[in-house]
Amino acid sequence: MTSGKPARLYAKARHIGYRRSKHNTHENTSLLQIENVTAAKDTAFYMGKRVAYVYKGKRAYNGSKVRVIWGRITRPHGTNGIVRAKFKSNLPPKTFGAGVRVMLYPSRV
Repeated sequence: MTSGKPARLYAKARHIGYRRSKHNTHENTSLLQIENVTAAKDTAFYMGKRVAYVYKGKRAYNGSKVRVIWGRITRPHGTNGIVRAKFKSNLPPKTFGAGVRVMLYPSRV
């Protein structure tokens, strides 16, 4: 019954930009498009979930080149399934379009 592959414990999402208005950009809040989420009512499940932007650095730090910026989904943004997230340190602009991981914890079920 099992395929032998480990189960993925996160949902995929894309960093699509910062929260902004016509003239102002708020870099402390990132906008994420979660895969297969297309309506605001579908985003309720993801509220409060942890988000990880995983990347590789040039030099090893504590024995690993892999680094993570952690964040949390705070609220929906609009009606098309976009969510707002705040990260421990703001995501850099080079991550626009990059993948992030929406962890399926903490669970509210």
